[in-house]
Amino acid sequence: MRAAVITRFGGPEVLEVHERETPEPGKGEILVRVRASALNRADLHQREGNYPAPAGAPADIPGLEFAGEVVSLGEGVTDCAVGDRVFGIVPGGGNAEFLVTDARTVAHVPSTLSWTEAAAVPEAFMTAHDAMVVQAGLRRGERVLIHAVGSGVGLAATQIAKAWEALPYGTARTADKIDRAREYGLVDGVVVGEDLDVITAAVQQWAGGKGMDVTVDLVGGPYLAASIRTGAIKGRIMLIGTIAGRSATVPIGMILGKRLTLRGTVLRARSLDEKRAVTAAFARDVVPLMAAGALRPVIDRVYSLDDIRAAHERMASNESFGKIVLQI
Repeated sequence: MRAAVITRFGGPEVLEVHERETPEPGKGEILVRVRASALNRADLHQREGNYPAPAGAPADIPGLEFAGEVVSLGEGVTDCAVGDRVFGIVPGGGNAEFLVTDARTVAHVPSTLSWTEAAAVPEAFMTAHDAMVVQAGLRRGERVLIHAVGSGVGLAATQIAKAWEALPYGTARTADKIDRAREYGLVDGVVVGEDLDVITAAVQQWAGGKGMDVTVDLVGGPYLAASIRTGAIKGRIMLIGTIAGRSATVPIGMILGKRLTLRGTVLRARSLDEKRAVTAAFARDVVPLMAAGALRPVIDRVYSLDDIRAAHERMASNESFGKIVLQI
């Protein structure tokens, strides 16, 4: 099989397409012919040597999500059949023509989605749904603040908040991303430069001093303190990303006084049983809305596997809106 390979740690130039042995499914696993995959910020970190793949995943083939068809079954698999169109998340190896994954960590692709559309779904919508609905317990009428609203997860969170009859607000680095996010249900947004105090001022206007019930923080660094300052009493802050930094100084007294819940969340490091549960919740709550057109994947650009370097350069530019997809 052909696969994108990290030949050494560094910039996009270290990525090459090599021939590799096609894996074989073990007990409870399926072999999938990958038709499309999507990029995530973690792929860049792995390429740079800052985010190694977990044990059991290909160490040098990036890719955390995929869409494709089942071509063979391992022993004991009853949840899938050969020929099924499936999508899901893997700990690595998604940027290849074939991959092996646990049969209970995939969901069936709605017939309404193309391969490239399906590949843009798993990481963004599973992450957003698990963080906001499963963990934060999002309720109807609540206000949600989404940092980096123009990202794949940000746009998924916006749509899910709207589908759950909550009120999504967002931050972005450019006005264009705020304006485009309105098409997906964003109530309002604010452009953030170096001065993060604009977030506090915007939330004051949006919430009338009550703050945000749920915050999806995909940025981290100094944004975390802003998330705390703008949180409502008993607000829930879900920390998902660290684009702006892996450390922060936070107002502890405000966390105590507001009785805030601050929770970090990541999918890649979870146990197999946890990943199965996330997939089952996604299949139950999100996939039917995707099939009905109530939720939509948002694609920035589509590249071929041979253009993997250009795809990484696009993601590193921070100019993308939605997901960057690879056709494989």
